[in-house]
This record gives sequence, structure tokens and C-alpha cells, in this order.
Amino acid sequence: MSLESHTERLAQSLAQASLTTGLLPFLPQDFKPTTQLHISFNNKQVCLGNLFRASECKTAPSVSFSKEENNSPSSTSYTLLLVDPDAPTPDDPKFAFWRHWVVSGLKAEEANGGTALTEYLGPGPKDDSRPHRYLFLLFRDPEGFALTREDVGGEEFTARRSFKAAEWVERHGLELVGVNWMLGAGDGWTE
Repeated sequence: MSLESHTERLAQSLAQASLTTGLLPFLPQDFKPTTQLHISFNNKQVCLGNLFRASECKTAPSVSFSKEENNSPSSTSYTLLLVDPDAPTPDDPKFAFWRHWVVSGLKAEEANGGTALTEYLGPGPKDDSRPHRYLFLLFRDPEGFALTREDVGGEEFTARRSFKAAEWVERHGLELVGVNWMLGAGDGWTE
């Protein structure tokens, strides 16, 4: 799929899921990605809002993306965030954004890699909750960028809740270049 058609599909899916109206200040309504972010759990691709059950995403997914169209240098590194704006439930998101995963030092055209600054914690919505939206956000790092685990926050379960994603992104000068997202539901959830 071309980046242009991906951009159109991404914009439509984000708007339909109410993921652009002020929820993330760094994700404007007219956002145009400069790379396609590919995420897959055991060969099942994350594709702009498709549904995954909690058991399908217990282990960290594969991550890859192509070189940006603006021909950024091959030395450019990237940071990936996986956040949940619907914690603990979409009807009561008092713990938004839940920080599920932060990986720094990713490179274009290299599958996976990088350093986990927050270890992966798979989505785990309760069976009685409507599906949650899970955002994979890829940022270009500023030159000389280096973070430690302490720069992100603790690994404890409760330390991951209420992550101030927009403030964190702004503080570190990260630039959004790619987005993908999925819905996640408990294994026993029924429509």
C-alpha cells in the first residue's frame, strides 16, 4: 500500500475511533505519517483498528517500518510508545494513558531491535469492558537522544497508569512519524 493511501485510511480510522479530537495534542487531525508502522502478533497484522483478544497479544509484537520518505539519515533512531487511552474502561478512562511499552533506539528497515525502557505488558481489558483502543506511536528521536528507564517511569503495575504521553513527548522533543492502532478485548468479551 502506498504511503498516500495509507495516510487516507489512517485518517479515516482515527476519526471514526475518536482518536484525533484533542486526545493527543501531538496527533493533529491532518497528521501525515512519513513511514508505515508495521506491527504483528504471531503473524496477525495490526491494521488500523482490527480486534485482538488478550490471549493473542501476551508477548511483544514484531515491529518494523520503512525509511522515512524525507530521506532521514540511516543513523536516525526512533522511539515507540504503546498506550491505552481507555484504562480501566472506555466508559471511565481515569487511568489514561496506560503505558504498555516504550522502546527506544529503533532503526528503519530493521525488524525489532531497540531497548525497552518500559517492558512490554500485554493488553488485558476485562471481559465485561468494551474493547479498548491501543495506540502504537512511532517518533523520530532528536539527534543525540538518549533516555533511561528512569526517564519514562516505573515498571510497577500502578506506575504505568496515568502516563502523561503528550507532556513526555514534548519534554523530549520527539516528532511523530507513524501510527497504527488496534482494538483489544478480553477473551470472554461478547458483543
